[in-house]
Amino acid sequence: MHIAIDASAWDNDRGFGRFTRSLVAALAARDTGFRYTLLCDRAPDRPVPEGVGLVVAGASRSMAAASSGKAARAGADMLTMSRAAAGLGADLFFFPASYSYFPVFARVPVLTCIHDTIPERFPDLVFPTRRNFLFWRIKTWMAKRQSRRIMTVSDASARDLTALLKIPAGRIDVITEGADATFHQITDKPALTAIRTRHGLAPQDRVLTYIGGFNRHKNVLRLIEAMPAILAACPDARLVIVGRVTGERFWDNVDELKAGATRDARMSDRITFAGEIPDDDMAGLLNVSDALVFPSLMEGFGLPALEAMYCGTPVLASDRGSLPEVVGDAGLYYDPEDPDALAAATIRLLSDPGLRRDLAEKARRRAPMFTWDKAAELAEASFRRTLGQR
Repeated sequence: MHIAIDASAWDNDRGFGRFTRSLVAALAARDTGFRYTLLCDRAPDRPVPEGVGLVVAGASRSMAAASSGKAARAGADMLTMSRAAAGLGADLFFFPASYSYFPVFARVPVLTCIHDTIPERFPDLVFPTRRNFLFWRIKTWMAKRQSRRIMTVSDASARDLTALLKIPAGRIDVITEGADATFHQITDKPALTAIRTRHGLAPQDRVLTYIGGFNRHKNVLRLIEAMPAILAACPDARLVIVGRVTGERFWDNVDELKAGATRDARMSDRITFAGEIPDDDMAGLLNVSDALVFPSLMEGFGLPALEAMYCGTPVLASDRGSLPEVVGDAGLYYDPEDPDALAAATIRLLSDPGLRRDLAEKARRRAPMFTWDKAAELAEASFRRTLGQR
């Protein structure tokens, strides 16, 4: 069975790029009678798994450039991708993210993964103009109409797809996500000391880490607003914020976050913007963290939470979206719109070493429930259902 896969997001650092690369690698590792071909708009910088085919459409503007918000994907480029997809002769065409959807002009079944309904729930936080939102709605409508089935990554997202996008539950397949093997527990004390030194963390610092983007629905400003109360109760608390701070993401609020972090004198040297760091450094930072703090208003899955859990790090999680489904009993929850509630959960964890140890153990036990191999197995089942097989 020949599955063609849109790989426009292949080189994206995290998010849809991470999902596409990890899922394709897991699919390619399974000897279950499927053959895969990636369709890229530009020649990829990152390697393609052995045995996976590659076709480069030669679009003039890459999806990566469009994702920065600097320029929209041109209609001519979408047409180039559509024609290339039609010429692949695949049994099924799979979009790992509706974000990069384009019409497929061929009589081939289409399966599209819609990760979440964040744009529909929070258009004012996601799109800088109503015109951007209108284009998104048109693209989503086209993807729904052409796709024989819809894939998503959590039960929470599946419920939202039915409630907000009116997709019948019987057309939706739920898979999962996993964490790269880089994310694991480190027990070597000299290694942990070196990690702290590399990030400028004192031995007594109680480390809180945020990993992710800075779009407004990520709600990082509420986390910064909670820090004065956290520092009043726990003066050794230190917040490390990991993510791209160059302002190149689509409509992020990095400048606002940096201004908030320096507004209070107590916070000026207790909040660090680490920028983007490689996975092995990120895993090390999670290993020396007391908790990952995840204040997002909505997530389709919440991969940083799972990566933290694989490192044995508890999660201070928003009580919205998929996060309770992923984190389970491995964290504490709060209303993400209430900085006082966020602060109270954080202070509770930092003030109770026994609670922190208990949550860390639960994180280590729960994390293996979510793997990329399981995601690939569920994706294969979705491929078969899309083709009318069982």
